[in-house]
Amino acid sequence: MTGAPSFFPSRTLGWYVARMFLIRSLVILLLLVLVLQTLDLLGESSKILAVPGNSDAQVWYYASLRFPQIVARFMPFSLLLGTLVTLVTLNQNSEIITMKAGGMSAHQILAPLFVASLFVAGVAFTFNERVVTRSTATLSAWQKAEYARVPIDSGVRSNVWVRSDDALIHAARVRGRGSLATLEGVEVFERTFERTGATITSIVRADVATYGSDGWNLANARRFVAADGTVTRLGNVTAGRGVPPDRFTLANVDGDSTSFWALGSAIDELRTAGRPTQPLEVDYWHKLAAPLSALLMPLLGAVAGFGLARSGQLLVRAVIGMGLGFAYFVADNFGLAMGNFGAYPPLLAAWGPFLLFLLIGELVLIRSEE
Repeated sequence: MTGAPSFFPSRTLGWYVARMFLIRSLVILLLLVLVLQTLDLLGESSKILAVPGNSDAQVWYYASLRFPQIVARFMPFSLLLGTLVTLVTLNQNSEIITMKAGGMSAHQILAPLFVASLFVAGVAFTFNERVVTRSTATLSAWQKAEYARVPIDSGVRSNVWVRSDDALIHAARVRGRGSLATLEGVEVFERTFERTGATITSIVRADVATYGSDGWNLANARRFVAADGTVTRLGNVTAGRGVPPDRFTLANVDGDSTSFWALGSAIDELRTAGRPTQPLEVDYWHKLAAPLSALLMPLLGAVAGFGLARSGQLLVRAVIGMGLGFAYFVADNFGLAMGNFGAYPPLLAAWGPFLLFLLIGELVLIRSEE
């Protein structure tokens, strides 16, 4: 067949390399999960069994919830080790030298690994959306209950703060949703702003507030004036004009327990409500970047596959490949931490390590080729 050379090797050779890579990565993942699951159970089983009424069934239930989390966390690492084992084996058997003698470049040799990693990334994203988020939400609620029976969610929100123009509205409890929402233990902090900052001038308190067409109707309200310490009874007054009930009824959102599409909707709602969303935006973009990190593993581990096996540097190359992979995981966690802290923008925190190590992997691969 004439024409431009294909980026991929022959179908037989490509399937041979991809199958070797996938099988080794799967075996390594299963071994890692088995060891880590056992160690985790050793630490948590005593806490679970210490709760009256719990038995071995609850221990196995915990293992079933923890298993998806361990798989999702260590899948990229298993792909890195799978790449190293595959390429070291091909190098030791002189198969890579044979491929290069046939006119194949390093990128063509790695092409089946990239395709297999892309397939794994798709599976990982689906697995995270359909399994990991649900198991994380269930396990988180169970751990908050200290492995006892999880109470049924009553729908009551507590200690809710909302900003209304210059004022701050605090509700000790919020019951109901929509126009039927009721605020209990309401405090409206009226403020003035100066060069030195905000100053609270008065506090309006009411036991109950209901939503009306003009705003929130506070029953039997009382105003405390900070300047002279006097308290004035106001009767029924209206506060929080333009503040819809949804701003009080929005629950705290956990990015790890929420799917990609649901998290995007929650971010829009929280942004509309005037709440900070940067940590959730970091989690939102990282839900895409984390599965796609599978594409980096063949590139970062490729240094182990090139160079002469008899040169005595094969072990050193494998260690370098493993070091690059570990460095990516460290940089990824650092980016997440800085994004949650607010030091990095969400896009940079989620995608910065991926793009950085993509360039580093390409540079190392080109240098290895030379």
